Amino acid sequence: MEIIKIEGSRAFSLRDISTTAQKGYSNKKKLKAELKENIKRMAELQNMMYAQDRYALLIVIQAMDAAGKDSLIRRAMSGLNPQGTQVFSFKRPSSEELDHDYLWRAHKRLPERGRIGIFNRSYYEEVLAVRVHDLVRKRKIPKALITGDIWHERFTHIKNFEEYLCANGTQTLKLFLHISKEEQERRFLDRLEDPSKNWKFSAADLLEREHWDEYRRCYENAIAGTATNHAPWYIIPADNKWYARLMVSQIIIGRLEALDLKYPRLSADQTARIDEYRKHLGDSDV
Repeated sequence: MEIIKIEGSRAFSLRDISTTAQKGYSNKKKLKAELKENIKRMAELQNMMYAQDRYALLIVIQAMDAAGKDSLIRRAMSGLNPQGTQVFSFKRPSSEELDHDYLWRAHKRLPERGRIGIFNRSYYEEVLAVRVHDLVRKRKIPKALITGDIWHERFTHIKNFEEYLCANGTQTLKLFLHISKEEQERRFLDRLEDPSKNWKFSAADLLEREHWDEYRRCYENAIAGTATNHAPWYIIPADNKWYARLMVSQIIIGRLEALDLKYPRLSADQTARIDEYRKHLGDSDV
């Protein structure tokens, strides 16, 4: 399976990257079956990471509206142990959050060691939506600090932040669900026509859609400006939701397997006393 990975600062165009599934991956039944097996493997690896209690995995999910972020979390992460998984959705900052630096609300929600943290949107909104709508001028930032270099400065902040996380055992996995404008329109119409999905639609989605080209440029800049070897970006063709879910599961498995996770071993003293423990349990009253 071809996985599009960007791990160095280089210019690229999202126009040149397909939003459709790789040839041979259009059979929904086959995709679901493969995902089911991957979910089992993810659960095994998560259990080892939880037991080892040394690493944490942060999964950052970014996308245009209707790209399938919520359903990806629900479907692809369905086999993970809830005790070892934390999901946070980043919406408009609260007044308390606006009184802190822009990475503060993300930092306080980082996964603990042994756990997987999932950010549905993230601190990257501060170089995406904030940039598209020029919201930085409405933040409580001294005007002298809002220069023409502010976005590149923020790319540097984010790279340093993710390098810091890596140095402390938190692996950062960044996913961009790459959907076409035509598929987004189809999904919006589906939300309008299906009563069970009406609640998902918002008029604000149409306003954001008008900024499609601006968002694409900002995504290109943000991805190129923050991709590193230790925190690469993965661009996921997302017009086919099941294909996107399968690709994401494969990427997560690859990252966890690279950590060489192992269950903790008993000490020599504990191992020597196993027979004693077993005998004690056998002799105890039920």
